[in-house]
Amino acid sequence: MGQGRANSERQGRISASLRRLLGGDGLRARALRGTAFTFFGFGAQQFLRLLLNLVLTRLLFPEAFGLMALVMVVLTGLQMLSDTGINPSIVQSKRGDDPGFLKTAWSLQIGRGFLLWLLTLALAVPMARFYDQPQLAALLPVAGFATVIQGLQSMRLATANRHIALGRLTMMELGSQTLGILVTILLAWWLQSVWALVIGTLIGITIKTMMSHLMLSGHQDRLGWDRAAFWEIFHFGKYIFIGSMAGFLINNADRAVLGKFISIGELGIYNIGFFMASIPFIVSNQLGARVLMPIYAKTPPREGPANRHKVRLARVMLTTALIGLGLVLASIGDWLIKLLYEPEYALAGPIMVLLSLTYLPTLAFNAYANLLLASGKSRNFTIYLVVLGALQLTLLILLVREYGILGAAIAPGLAALLVYPLTAWLAHRERGWDPLLDLGFMIVIALGVAGVLSLHDTAISEVLNGLGG
Repeated sequence: MGQGRANSERQGRISASLRRLLGGDGLRARALRGTAFTFFGFGAQQFLRLLLNLVLTRLLFPEAFGLMALVMVVLTGLQMLSDTGINPSIVQSKRGDDPGFLKTAWSLQIGRGFLLWLLTLALAVPMARFYDQPQLAALLPVAGFATVIQGLQSMRLATANRHIALGRLTMMELGSQTLGILVTILLAWWLQSVWALVIGTLIGITIKTMMSHLMLSGHQDRLGWDRAAFWEIFHFGKYIFIGSMAGFLINNADRAVLGKFISIGELGIYNIGFFMASIPFIVSNQLGARVLMPIYAKTPPREGPANRHKVRLARVMLTTALIGLGLVLASIGDWLIKLLYEPEYALAGPIMVLLSLTYLPTLAFNAYANLLLASGKSRNFTIYLVVLGALQLTLLILLVREYGILGAAIAPGLAALLVYPLTAWLAHRERGWDPLLDLGFMIVIALGVAGVLSLHDTAISEVLNGLGG
């Protein structure tokens, strides 16, 4: 009886501590809630994406996924090559809640969306010829209209990130994604064509845009112009613009390069392995933008040891979890692909194993990019991205020509390691470099990679030989 009462009291104290920790409106509470919502939202989103993939691989053919991968590479490239940092400027600016600032940002976002669509129209035929895929000439103009729809999304999305108020934002994203998936599956069953993926993507983006205006609270979006706001966004975004070009190379160059050297069906199989392996990398980017960047902005490491301690604790928790997730996915990748997908996609398993491992150094150092961006010195952030992107593209071209898909798997991790001295120097200038923590992460990664490769000792040869590398 006494033991039961003690257990009940202990559980009550734990519950009260959790309520105090997660409740309130302080930065720590909002960061913890934001992390929880981001993990929950990302987990749910990836589950829905996986479900969609499993259904679509039984309704469509590998070539459809290869074509869609090329479409998304072109569209993502245009998006990133024209990125002016509108959302990050709202997150970090002192005027981020000012109606005049938000009206100007929304006007710029809409104009950019239309401009991107016009560029897509102009590039459709040249891209079709470059990749020797005539269907791209028709697919790209239709898929490119997504940029117009995205341009109409509410500034409340950025405002929610600014205040780490991610509950309703997460629910909105899950709702729009679920509806978009249902539509895509119905279209795939009906059309049996890559057009189902294109039209389904457009409908999903339209649903999210509508929900961003209807479900989120905040400033009412209106067209407007504030000269001072424009110049602030411009000066902050001019380096983001250059950095986003490099960001495209970092995140998408593998498929852009591989699309020239392997068949469209093989690219579709690679894309399945990439989709599964990139989960920790994507969640790292989401947590960085939604949690770490606001923390860095509100508690700059250069302002004292207390701030550095807070940032260190946040980075330890997040990065350790991400590295652990990457090692788990690498360990079970081959088995998971064979369990979930049809036999024709089996080679995506060893591809997933190698890609999961090569992303680990990036996961260890990704937080420094958020530090550089949150400091407001987008020039340093741009220098980091440009060097990393150029180095990774060079490695991709050299290694893919020599080793095929194996080269694409090796390049990202090798680039992250080679650029680390620059990363450390830039972070040190903001008093945010943590060499002991970095060393600890790399020791864990080295041991983990050795363990995974001992379990999958044929993964390298399978990837090297399976697609004729």
